Amino acid sequence: MRMLRSSHLRWRSRLESLCIPVGALLVALLLFGGLCALEGYNPLSVYGAIYQAAFGSRFAWQNTLLRAAPLMLSALCTVLPARLGLIVIGNEGALVLGGLLAAITGIQLAAAPTSLGLLAMALAGVIAGGLWIMVIGALRHFRGVNETISSLLMNYLAIAFLSHMVEGPWRDPSSLNQPSTFLIPDALRLGNLPPSRVHYGLLYGLAACAIAHLLIQRTTFGFAVRTVGGNRRAARMVGLATGKLTLAICFLAGSCAGLAGMVEVAAVHGRANGALHANYGYSSILVAFVAKQNSLTVILVAILLGGILASGSLLQRALEMPDATVMVLQGLIFLVILYSESLYGQIPWFREPRPSDDPSPAVHPPVLASATVTPPSPSGDLHR
Repeated sequence: MRMLRSSHLRWRSRLESLCIPVGALLVALLLFGGLCALEGYNPLSVYGAIYQAAFGSRFAWQNTLLRAAPLMLSALCTVLPARLGLIVIGNEGALVLGGLLAAITGIQLAAAPTSLGLLAMALAGVIAGGLWIMVIGALRHFRGVNETISSLLMNYLAIAFLSHMVEGPWRDPSSLNQPSTFLIPDALRLGNLPPSRVHYGLLYGLAACAIAHLLIQRTTFGFAVRTVGGNRRAARMVGLATGKLTLAICFLAGSCAGLAGMVEVAAVHGRANGALHANYGYSSILVAFVAKQNSLTVILVAILLGGILASGSLLQRALEMPDATVMVLQGLIFLVILYSESLYGQIPWFREPRPSDDPSPAVHPPVLASATVTPPSPSGDLHR
């Protein structure tokens, strides 16, 4: 009976973690439709255009998957520290630095074999992004600096460093309109998955999400991370090295975002420039929150959000809507998802019924009235 009850509670918990995000997405879509109606647009036409641009054809699917690849990798920069109880949003900074260092590495290894050059570029992106986010973890552990604020501010530092380097020491003199580094050799460019325009970076994203899931759910390292995330004080009492775990998980998180930057350089841009700052890092924060910090769910949410991002140009051309329309939709989804976090454990149907919540009347065992035996009075006996 106890096992049956435990299984029932687990089923309710899983259903809650599915229904609340889906309900939040539906509410965000209704709010977005209301805003479109207020501006004079037909909400159904808007939703139809988004679907057609994201999933309506083979070409649309390719555009969606091209945007989903960096979102998958960047989202892990928020997902992994969250399992430790940290809210890190430095995805954009790690992506930008990873792309910049990968581009410089590719330029320096122009004569190297293709496999060696690509490996060196990937390592450069991984190390750059990993060290950048590890600094945030070190500030949190050793100095008590809030990781959310520090990671947000360090994004601006990374973007400013990118602008300084591509406009100054590492600038290609021939890049006039958009300051950039030199082009990496064609041999070090990531190819496409045949027969499509989707590059191999998509496989990097899928593999990283699968490895992250196995690392957190199937290893002793992941068990230690989840223990610290559940109760940091108890983890210290049992002897877990919370400092080392914090630095390690932050490095792994940043390395995923840094790899996303390398993919953008090697597969899309061919060089480092301001186009690396394409807000994939910021959008991936939304992916992590909608996916409830689940590495496998990140894949589905990244594809969904990649489709929304791919629909921006069609909304502008077909319906003459502003280019920032999809950013408004992203913002609404993010706000509603954040609000929905307060609903967990508050909806009666999803939680274990308390005794006071049970509508059935309580059944009490019958209480036998105690019979009081009064000895007969002497006067009564004499009377009988």
